[in-house]
Amino acid sequence: MSIIAENLQAVEATIGAACASSGRGKNEVRLLAVSKTFPAEAVVEAMAAGQRAFGENYLQEGLDKMQEVARLQPDTPIEWHFIGPIQSNKTRPIATHFQWVHTVERLKIAQRLSEQRPEELGPLDICIQVNISGEASKSGAGEDELPELARLVAALPNLRLRGLMAIPEATKDEAQQRAAFARLRTLFEALRAQGLALDTLSMGMSGDLKAAVAEGATIVRIGSAIFGARHYE
Repeated sequence: MSIIAENLQAVEATIGAACASSGRGKNEVRLLAVSKTFPAEAVVEAMAAGQRAFGENYLQEGLDKMQEVARLQPDTPIEWHFIGPIQSNKTRPIATHFQWVHTVERLKIAQRLSEQRPEELGPLDICIQVNISGEASKSGAGEDELPELARLVAALPNLRLRGLMAIPEATKDEAQQRAAFARLRTLFEALRAQGLALDTLSMGMSGDLKAAVAEGATIVRIGSAIFGARHYE
């Protein structure tokens, strides 16, 4: 068994244990393998171990990787999620090549994704990113603007608003981790109570996975625990 396969098995076991301790079913949480900065060969290795959903932060790197993975594994369908900041001039390739976008924080970006999504591909699945910790350096919509933004995004054609995403302030304190994720869940539930058909809470990474699952995550975004430490140029 490869190192990546072993790591995937360990992460899946951690998710399973976290679900069990929270009274949740293992199938309630999807694993998104964050493959940014890692080569196509690492994605193929994860695919061989059964992983099918991958997250990319950087557009050009993601597009190049998609092409190479398709060349290496032409007969294996996988799901690509864009999880990085979105610039207005990059929306067309995102709308064309990805199945999910987790980082919508402005109506303008959502409108461009809707306009540029090829109809034959079906709706683009969307999460609104929320700045749950209120950090000036973090992306995401503010809590006060979220209800109107969610309502407007949900009404756009060619998009399907699935839920919320957040990257809380980094901390090793599990109580603080859980408090941030609980806040996102509260916002999510409030939107559902207003009639929005949401089903996704994209929250939790390698360092706060257990807290995220305990507070209701349905997608966890895990990179280093699967692929190893990242080396940025």
